[in-house]
Amino acid sequence: MSLFTIAVHGGAGTIRKEDMSPEMEIAYKQGLQHALEVGYAVLSAKGSAVDAVQAAVVSLEDNILFNAGRGSVFGKDGKHEMDAAIMDGSNLAAGAVAAVTSVRNPVKLARAIMAESPHVMLSGAGALEFAKLKGLVLEDESYFYSPFRFRQWQQIKGTDETALDHDVKLTDHAAGKAAAEKKFGTVGAVATDMNGNIAAATSTGGMTNKQWGRIGDSPIIGAGTYANNQTCAISCTGHGEPFIRAVTAYDVSCLMEYKGLTLEQAMQLVVHDKLLKIDGEGGMIGVDAQGNASMVFNSEGMYRGVKNSKGLNNVLIYREA
Repeated sequence: MSLFTIAVHGGAGTIRKEDMSPEMEIAYKQGLQHALEVGYAVLSAKGSAVDAVQAAVVSLEDNILFNAGRGSVFGKDGKHEMDAAIMDGSNLAAGAVAAVTSVRNPVKLARAIMAESPHVMLSGAGALEFAKLKGLVLEDESYFYSPFRFRQWQQIKGTDETALDHDVKLTDHAAGKAAAEKKFGTVGAVATDMNGNIAAATSTGGMTNKQWGRIGDSPIIGAGTYANNQTCAISCTGHGEPFIRAVTAYDVSCLMEYKGLTLEQAMQLVVHDKLLKIDGEGGMIGVDAQGNASMVFNSEGMYRGVKNSKGLNNVLIYREA
């Protein structure tokens, strides 16, 4: 039986302990731990890596703290456009959705596209119609409304500016204090199951005040999400455009396949060298078929966690000394 592992992330960026209230730190860690637990429960019941990453991401999409699903940020038109992707490393099957509205759990729609359509990616109105056809849960705009997210959109509404997740310190949730923060809001999960199969899933609400139709790296296979049993499963979080240009997730796989690098070596090279050369900020989580996991970022912090069948259970936020 292979070592089975799940890792999750909830975004990266300027995340400092001095800016975080104790209550918010606990809330974020509880959200990450819950995602780990639901994903791990699938794996421990001999479930597939694909089912595990979907379960973990659904948990994060349902948590208003994270910029995905229910917690998605407001776009330029005051609506919520969401992106998601999922990939099965055992057969390279993949599904993705871009710029979709109303869908409670975009990762479930990505899974349906992978499993029940001949396509890899659907977007916009067509994606919504497919979601209706498959009976996925839809919500009206009020479900996605958050006073915190709305306040941040109001700060830059009517301008051409965008903000990555939100532009205030995390204490703003509790105290309403305005201050600068750069945080890349995405959620994701990667997993290795008992059979040595791996999978990745990513979901995001994108950028505050983004131009309607803007799509980041999260739903782009090879950029923000990738899985291949021969190498790794990767889920990224960061400023999407550089991740797209660098085909970041697939680059990690290529370094492992063609140069023989380990998962950790490949992720370190991509995040701390290749991305930085094109001003790419953020991070990624990854696993390989042996159950090894890595969580690497070049920003000040990344909401992240990992749990495996050897008893490892870590939930972290800040850069380790």
